[in-house]
Amino acid sequence: MARNPVADQTKMSTLLLGRLSRKTAAGLGRNVSGFLHRLPGRTDRLVIAPQELRTADATQAAEIYAGRFVFAGKIVACAGRSPFDAAPPSPEWEAALLGFSWLRHLRAADSAITRANARALISEWMARQSRLSAVAKRPDVVARRIISFLSQAPFVLSDADGKFYRRYLRMLTNDVRLLRYAMIDVPDGLPRLQVMIALCYASLCMANQERAIRPLVRRLSDEITHQILPDGGHISRNPGALIDLLLDFLPLRQTFAARNIAPPPALMNAIDRMIPMLRFFRHGDGSFGLFNGMGATPSDLVATVLVYDDTYGAPLENAPYSGYQRMEAGNTMLLVDTGAAPPIHVSNDAHAGCLSFEFSSGTSRIIVNSGMPSSSRDNWRHHARATAAHSTLTFNETSSCKFVEIGAMRRFLQGAPITHGPQEVSVERTQREDGTLLVASHDGYAEQFGVLHRRALLLSSDGGKLDGEDMLIAPGGGLARGMADDYELRFHLHPLVKVNRL
Repeated sequence: MARNPVADQTKMSTLLLGRLSRKTAAGLGRNVSGFLHRLPGRTDRLVIAPQELRTADATQAAEIYAGRFVFAGKIVACAGRSPFDAAPPSPEWEAALLGFSWLRHLRAADSAITRANARALISEWMARQSRLSAVAKRPDVVARRIISFLSQAPFVLSDADGKFYRRYLRMLTNDVRLLRYAMIDVPDGLPRLQVMIALCYASLCMANQERAIRPLVRRLSDEITHQILPDGGHISRNPGALIDLLLDFLPLRQTFAARNIAPPPALMNAIDRMIPMLRFFRHGDGSFGLFNGMGATPSDLVATVLVYDDTYGAPLENAPYSGYQRMEAGNTMLLVDTGAAPPIHVSNDAHAGCLSFEFSSGTSRIIVNSGMPSSSRDNWRHHARATAAHSTLTFNETSSCKFVEIGAMRRFLQGAPITHGPQEVSVERTQREDGTLLVASHDGYAEQFGVLHRRALLLSSDGGKLDGEDMLIAPGGGLARGMADDYELRFHLHPLVKVNRL
């Protein structure tokens, strides 16, 4: 069956119109303009600093002092120059530099030298406010910078003179104002939620911002309700999004309490749902399943978040809203992707991995997906998102999802969203005497090739045996015939696994 180019053009037009008219829609549907007029102006002091949960490494303070800035797998040696004048080796490196989250490493090595170094670098940054790059003005980068400057204020401002303190507040105020207007056109998904988090932090931590708290809390609650699914997953279906959000949600909850303001129920409920989902995605070695944008697991950050887990119960088995299944028996565990493609506006990191699975025994991962690399992401992103990078069936050497491929379009959309992918995914899970049977199918190949992919997995009761069967179903419901050379089954082995021929 041929693809319908008219349908694809309609989806793309919808995406473009949504992108172009988001500012208007936001202003009309959410009354953003009225909200902006109600916001207060500058502040004259900070009243509280939020806690920083991201782990810090004091040894990196010495690297920064020596002018070596290592972010996103890239290193820039400044050799006496300002890092803000260096040519960024990648957008990820530049975003990390301009988000200032690295200030926590200087704080970990707390000394007069590191405080002076932090103030010197911030002064260099403040001197360049009139010529900000596109990355520097990106809403998610501005949001991270605001949170970093607020959380590290006690360290940076210790021993600072009054002039630096006033410049610091002025810089913070300018960034907050920039973010308040930028939020009108923030892309859906994680960046929009990060913007609302940062603005809530600012309203709680900066003086003379009390009038902003109530409308910001209302908008934050709406965004949480929109993005955090009932089972605790994120709308993007990326497990890593849960880690990033909880590292900000947990201190935000504490900041509300420190100001004697009740945290919004949406925030409290989201935290209660998200932490169990962290355990859902974990293998026995602590690593997360490599699905939909997830790369190497930041084990230190996960451990930090899980300190706040008060339940210690068994992980969920079924996450129907997020589209995943977890099967456990003995020391054996499977994670299976049984979800449709996420909404187009939040699919920039989503993968074509429907019905792929990961398989582990104890602390040993055996079958995995490729996952998103931690470095050279731009070079490998296309390959990592393809169906062939997942432990599932690939039909006709084609991915089960279609991505935006035109370079100019990707730049305009700030990514490569999914324009076509599985929409109907059926899942049936049965507990039998001999084990747990999971049968699922998806229609990712139906429109183009007229076939459905069906996969059955049976994990024995003791976890010692895994049986599987893959089928291609014709439109009438029977097995597709004459396609023996049109499919490939891939099972990606973990790098530590060695295979011997019997």
